[in-house]
Amino acid sequence: MESYLESIKKQFTYYKHLGEQTMVQTSDEKLTWQYNEDSNSIGTIVKHLWGNMLSRWTDFLNADGEKTWRERDTEFENDLTTRAEILEKWEEGWACLFNAINHLTPDNLEDIIYIRNQGHTVVEALNRQLAHYASHVGQIIFLGKMANTGSWKSLSIPKGNSQQFNAEKFAQPKYKSHFTDDYLENKKGRE
Repeated sequence: MESYLESIKKQFTYYKHLGEQTMVQTSDEKLTWQYNEDSNSIGTIVKHLWGNMLSRWTDFLNADGEKTWRERDTEFENDLTTRAEILEKWEEGWACLFNAINHLTPDNLEDIIYIRNQGHTVVEALNRQLAHYASHVGQIIFLGKMANTGSWKSLSIPKGNSQQFNAEKFAQPKYKSHFTDDYLENKKGRE
């Protein structure tokens, strides 16, 4: 179960980096752009993730994940106006998440926690939140691509490069690693 905890941390880190790489490519103005009134901007999605993360991960093992102080409906108001505000919420939410999961041990994984009074094992809660955050990071990436038409730098295998990418992978001997290791290592090289 130690490998599960390491894997889930790497996956959360991976999605955090995908969101960050999208925001790096997106102008300040486009961070708050909405396709229409019914859609969310990147900033609004970040604000929602922030609210969810603070609620779910504060006192994770002891208190219900839907805190009484959370104001979920206000998370969808497009009122963050600067990159600094958006990034502050982004970092605060992820810091809360990582602070909670870095304190988990394999002994915690079958513990029961509650989200809106519904019991989850810690594993179920981690998987639930990973899927939730991945879906929203996917929305952030989609909005980033729309905002950066013609100048988008792919965050995975660029269009038309699959054969070359696969040829390089299959030219290597078989090895065991987490799927995020290559991405996160390449990201460090880009910084």
